[in-house]
Amino acid sequence: MTQVNRASSSDGSGVTLVFLGRLESVAGGGSRKLALSPTIDALIETLEPSLVSALREPRVKLAVNGILLQDTDAPVLKDGDEIAFLPPVSGG
Repeated sequence: MTQVNRASSSDGSGVTLVFLGRLESVAGGGSRKLALSPTIDALIETLEPSLVSALREPRVKLAVNGILLQDTDAPVLKDGDEIAFLPPVSGG
């Protein structure tokens, strides 16, 4: 797994979703605090449909507590976790 920068959660209740790049615009902000759900998929399903669609795009990567997930990773979430959604990077 690859280490990425992360912000720390100030209180341990719930999880923080962080939206980077164009996902910040789709989400209407850079982060959201949500109640703990057992899986990332369960958290995503609580969001509005346009954001769910954007987060489920195949090239969007996820990091939990600064660790970039591989396609087969399915972490068990706990209070205070930070989940970052990283859109594909375009270059020229």
